[in-house]
Amino acid sequence: MGDSQLGLYVKDFKVRTAIISWVWGAYLGDEGLQNGIRAKVASYLRHHVDSCMTKGKICGNYVNSIFAKKEAISAGYDEAIMLDTEGYVSEASGENIFIVRKGKIKTTPLTSVLPGITRSCVMQIATDMGYEVKEERFTRDELYIADEVFFTGTAAEVTPVREVDTRAIGQGKAGPVALGIQKKFFEVARGMHKEYADWLTYL
Repeated sequence: MGDSQLGLYVKDFKVRTAIISWVWGAYLGDEGLQNGIRAKVASYLRHHVDSCMTKGKICGNYVNSIFAKKEAISAGYDEAIMLDTEGYVSEASGENIFIVRKGKIKTTPLTSVLPGITRSCVMQIATDMGYEVKEERFTRDELYIADEVFFTGTAAEVTPVREVDTRAIGQGKAGPVALGIQKKFFEVARGMHKEYADWLTYL
């Protein structure tokens, strides 16, 4: 937050920071964490990389995410998946996205997505578990035929996706790769793996 003069030329703003905390359960629900959620490919597109500073958590960047999320929930889904301006999968409304195909894990490159901390942690955890992890663009049809899909994020943690656009993903339930990574992610967050101790700050 800040204040100065009215208008679009922002200069010499005094920045004010507020920190709040409250009890918050699983962002996409406990059932979603365990069994997977239903997602819809949104009609709203993720911002083009040159449209603004897409790597920052800037409030204005979330406007199309708000529209996409509302559209998905209004249609009976739990979350929205957004494409980029060229039609490739970008990310969810507030989460990074991963797909699993034939034991290999793929996530979208950082062209127009937020460089999530959870994303990078999960990539390292998955690599340490022996999975091949690649940053590579993929299309909507690759999403549909994936063996597994899952989201990562500070709020979403590691959430499996069981259905996209009424199409069952894999067996139509949370898959073993996502659940295995999720289990280790939660263990790491609780300090159960010394090799990741430098990731944690105790309060």
